[in-house]
Amino acid sequence: MAKVSGIFGNPWLLLLLVLIGGLIGSAVESSFAGTVPFFREPAWVGLGPATLNLKYLSLTFGFSMAVGPLTVLGFIVGYFAYRWL
Repeated sequence: MAKVSGIFGNPWLLLLLVLIGGLIGSAVESSFAGTVPFFREPAWVGLGPATLNLKYLSLTFGFSMAVGPLTVLGFIVGYFAYRWL
């Protein structure tokens, strides 16, 4: 197996590019939401908050994300930008 070196082996760069692509896609989607009815209501995915109470420490876990078609397209473009670098 070949060792991956340089920029291709950096998972933080992949995460950064995918997040930036998703943010840009979400921003474009929200700007077109008034004119294109398909973009008005994104799907919400995630986990509701779950709390772990240990009497002296309380931890709350959870996340949610609004996913629309242009957000997913932004994720894909971010991934391909990573592969292109």
